[in-house]
Amino acid sequence: MTVHPSQQSTTGDEATVLGRDAEIERILRCVRREPGTPQTLLLVGEEGIGRTALLRHVRDRAAADGVLVLAAQGWAEDPRDAHACLHQLLTPPVRDEMAALPAARQRALTAVPGADDPADETELHAAVTALLDRLAGSGPVLVCVDDADLCGRAFPEALFAAVRQLAGRAVTVLLAARHEAALPGPPPGTETLRLGPLGGTAAAALLDRQPTAPTGRHRLEILAEAEGNPLALVELGRGAPGPAKAVRHAPVAHVFGVRVDALPAETRRALLYAAAAGPGGTVAAVMAALGTGDLAVWAPAEAAGLIALAEDRFDFGHPLARSAAYLGRPAGERQQAHRELARVAVQPEARARHLAAATVGANAFVAAALEASAWRRGDAVEAARALEQAARLSPGPPERARRLAEALTAAHTAGDPGWVRELYERLVREGTEPEYVCAAAGALASALSHESAQREAFELLADASAHFPVVDRSLALALAGLAAGIAAQSGLPEHTAALPALLDRARLADASGRWRPATTGPLARLDTPHTRRALAALVTAVARPRSATSAPPGLGRSHSAAPGRGATHSAPPGPDRTPGTPPAPGRQYNAPPGTPPASGHLRNAPRPAPPGDPAARAVLAAVAHQADEADVDLGQSRTADERLRGARAFGLRGWSVLPLVDTLLATGRFAEAGSVIEDALTEAAVLRLPRLRADLETQALTVRALRGTLPPEPWFTPSVWRAVCLDENRATHARLLRARGLASLTRGDIEDAWRQLSGLFTADGSPLHPFLSARAVAELAVTAQRTGRSAEALPILERVAAEQGDRPSTRMTLLLHHATALVGPDGEAEQHFQLALVNHGANRWPWECAHVRLNYAVWLRRCRRTLEARQQLTTVLETAERLGAGTLAAAAGSELRASGAAPAPAGTGPLEQLTAQQRQIVQLAARGLSNREIGERLFLSPRTVGSHLYNVYPKLGISSRHQLRDLVQGR
Repeated sequence: MTVHPSQQSTTGDEATVLGRDAEIERILRCVRREPGTPQTLLLVGEEGIGRTALLRHVRDRAAADGVLVLAAQGWAEDPRDAHACLHQLLTPPVRDEMAALPAARQRALTAVPGADDPADETELHAAVTALLDRLAGSGPVLVCVDDADLCGRAFPEALFAAVRQLAGRAVTVLLAARHEAALPGPPPGTETLRLGPLGGTAAAALLDRQPTAPTGRHRLEILAEAEGNPLALVELGRGAPGPAKAVRHAPVAHVFGVRVDALPAETRRALLYAAAAGPGGTVAAVMAALGTGDLAVWAPAEAAGLIALAEDRFDFGHPLARSAAYLGRPAGERQQAHRELARVAVQPEARARHLAAATVGANAFVAAALEASAWRRGDAVEAARALEQAARLSPGPPERARRLAEALTAAHTAGDPGWVRELYERLVREGTEPEYVCAAAGALASALSHESAQREAFELLADASAHFPVVDRSLALALAGLAAGIAAQSGLPEHTAALPALLDRARLADASGRWRPATTGPLARLDTPHTRRALAALVTAVARPRSATSAPPGLGRSHSAAPGRGATHSAPPGPDRTPGTPPAPGRQYNAPPGTPPASGHLRNAPRPAPPGDPAARAVLAAVAHQADEADVDLGQSRTADERLRGARAFGLRGWSVLPLVDTLLATGRFAEAGSVIEDALTEAAVLRLPRLRADLETQALTVRALRGTLPPEPWFTPSVWRAVCLDENRATHARLLRARGLASLTRGDIEDAWRQLSGLFTADGSPLHPFLSARAVAELAVTAQRTGRSAEALPILERVAAEQGDRPSTRMTLLLHHATALVGPDGEAEQHFQLALVNHGANRWPWECAHVRLNYAVWLRRCRRTLEARQQLTTVLETAERLGAGTLAAAAGSELRASGAAPAPAGTGPLEQLTAQQRQIVQLAARGLSNREIGERLFLSPRTVGSHLYNVYPKLGISSRHQLRDLVQGR
């Protein structure tokens, strides 16, 4: 018996082709007979993977484009399979055309086995070829055959023979099958498309479109069990929740249940034990629980394709095979299987899980075992599930409430808002202790923030802060830090203004240490003195953005300088400044002077978090992010992100991933940023977190704009943005405006770029977002200069400079000087360009430095200083190519051509192996300039120049400057 996907319950073609855009486009290109596409395609995939739905969608699209579509489907029950499939192609319009064929051809096509004399193979091939040739004379033809492996061999062989004879004609053959080996040999050039499981985003969307879509924990369990198989998602989504960890859904009448029921009793029992053991179960453990060492017990199931044994692991051939093996057995047999597996389990978490599945009613021993082993694997989803079950099995209200609070914290860590709400509602009914109230408020507030509701989230924490004086100080500070994160996301002045009071309350909290986060999970070590200081520093930095770039409490500068070594930087507006005028040349933006070392560090601050403490690392990274300390930020946030991803802790990762991507973009790590965004977008889609998806979509557009690879519009998912209120998510709004502004710059639409970027500020310069708006001031100045709106940009620039305080960060100093050079008086432009570049700490932001050099070169070219402009542009081009910044590279190349520079020759001389900047340095050194003189011309330190020359000499086969001069002159 074969159950065809077209007969299964679906919610329409739109749902069943989710995640197949690439395959659909590839097939349609073949149907259009585009150059380089094959004439025959094989679509291969397991049962329920969506072959039928994909073929139906392709047929509809092709027919809408005017293609003649012939469709057939194989049936295992039909003894006349070859001719039965062929006859399905002979629709009335086709029969009309067939009437023009010779009588012998018509008989071969319409012959019925058993009633007529069967045509031989040669006659059948010739008849099919003649029919398709005639049909192709009127327009393109698509032949679609589903379950072609059930049509016998004669029919596919006839189609393949026709394709060989009709090469170059507008005929495309598309065959779908479970097993490629069951088909005859296809024509040369045939392409095979293998349908794999749906990706996380598409799988979640398909499950959510079902009539009885699950929520919370059960939704995550179904997504994990279905493994991306569309049929499994539909079938498993129908059932009611059952015992944890095993398949939790009511059995349905599908082919896998029939196959399991046909097995011998001892094999059915073995399959039950393998299914109950779960994905991590070993062959040795299951065999021990079965009480046998004879692997022959698995032979019938292996022959039926239900399971395979690979080394010491089981591999069920289909997600529904596991479901049928488990839920097809009586409850008593399932209970006994878990008891036997618990008896032989070695790992504490496995033993506790099986004991829980076999337990009916409250059991203090099993509940304690579940709690003790919940975080052993370091997986937030598994921990939350175990703790929730431990609460269910707890006999007394106090223990039940405590475990519910721990389960809620773990579910918040995992990030599913539905699960958080379910546990929150249970906890507020059972636990009235202040610690439970605060923990519940923190978990729900975090989920609300990830969804979009910043006002509701902040109010929840503000109400909970009334309990701060009687709860543990670490818990109070953690919630104050969460409030700071919400305030940073909302950008609302009232939230920022309320943070100092929250912090004061948290500092008055009890230091008894009653609140103990899990010692091995992602929240470990949030109760250490170092992390508590970092949390206080974070709240202060968000509450007082002016102090964020001047070393917020707990954050030390990553560099210091000797007196007189720092650059001079123009001052922000003050009482002695006339509004509308740029900073005076003699005044300073008092950025941290001197040249910072390559890596930053926290001084007079919490020590870096020890390994295994991702939440503590994320807190330190957030403090560094507020202070533009990129080295500290990346050092902590990369490690935290990796560990949170490994722990499936997206509830926490959602707080750290956006600043991480912002820093990766600011430091020119575009490829890494794109990889992080892609992974996080999938997680946010699976967990249904629209606000996080919106932020990540803006960051993805920013990456595309900077790399010069803009996709066609629309750039965003409408359903996601409809769920986000930008008024209370100003960080999202700021990222959106900057992304659109950069995209417009890439497309050359400067007017729209100004409209987007100017939206980051009000007319008087007030920022839409206190942190993100200021970081776009240089890009705003670019559009203002190019649209003749410098006068409008000056008040904004002055306001930004004033709000940065007396000691802006190195990055903000770079951006402020860049912006002033563009929109200030032209007579002071060069000084500001040079001041933007002279602090070598700015090299930590290579894209922004290269952006300064590009605009400096434009200014130099306007001043007819072409040689100097070319030197700057050469450096810009090298940096852009190294970073993969296609838009910047294109602009630099265009400016180089405008400056009269000839294209780089494709020669093979000794200097061709060097980078553009290395060639510049070599040529200047060959002219007799010292390292310091070269550095002054190229805005590099003498040490950097010396390092370049040290690396160049071995490449050129020389060892001195004298040899360098001879080499260049003789070139």
